[in-house]
Amino acid sequence: MGAPEGALRWGHQRGLGLRALPRSTRVPQRIPCDSCPLRPLPLFRAFEKSELEFVNKFKRGELLVDRGSTVLVEGSHSAHLFTALSGWGFRFKLLPDGRRQILNYVLPGDMLGLQSALVGEMEHSIEALTEMRLCVFERDNLPELYRNHPGLAFDITWIAAREEQMLDENLLSIGRRTAIERAAYLLAFLHARAGTVAVALPRSSVLPIRQQHVADTLGLSLVHTNKTLRKLSLRKLIAWGEQGCKVLEPEALAGIAHWEGLPKQKRPLV
Repeated sequence: MGAPEGALRWGHQRGLGLRALPRSTRVPQRIPCDSCPLRPLPLFRAFEKSELEFVNKFKRGELLVDRGSTVLVEGSHSAHLFTALSGWGFRFKLLPDGRRQILNYVLPGDMLGLQSALVGEMEHSIEALTEMRLCVFERDNLPELYRNHPGLAFDITWIAAREEQMLDENLLSIGRRTAIERAAYLLAFLHARAGTVAVALPRSSVLPIRQQHVADTLGLSLVHTNKTLRKLSLRKLIAWGEQGCKVLEPEALAGIAHWEGLPKQKRPLV
């Protein structure tokens, strides 16, 4: 099944700003929700039969998004919600002079566009860090979800609360952790999250980020970031290569950051 009518793929061209691109022809074959490669993972809670039937109807198609494309744009009103089926992305905000703050990272199982669906417009943008595959849902069907499927309605609330929780931890990093603690937390956290959904990530053992991404996440200059990451590399806790960052000692990184790890609980997949 192709993309829903009117669906847009967003791209970013250097120097030209954001613009809507024509609907992509690179739309993969639709995967039925009961055959979703993510659903059997221990990370996600099991669906009731009626919930699975609704979500399968709720889903309108899939989109492939190229690396570097902007999936959703700050200030936009999207008619669709998305769930990441594979690949990496990140949420970010820009200042008028182009300075960027990365808010958090999108991995398989994460929902995109919920803010627009509930508040009215996006307050941040989302860019594909690698090629991403997205499930597409029409936000007009959300009222039916809330009326008839309280379990799924709770799931939507849980997803929003989890996003807030991750932002809390990122704010703690920027406000109180030292530079090396910030970097250690970010890399340990991304490594842990990638491990839970490795089946849907290419080369999941390598975080596909550049040092500029780290700098824009941690609120540090690129020079300061480079010096900080070099300290972790010299201690053989990470290894940096052309494909990104390989975490060698995740427990040591977590210890440096005073981070206790991911919560031991199942999470929803919509």
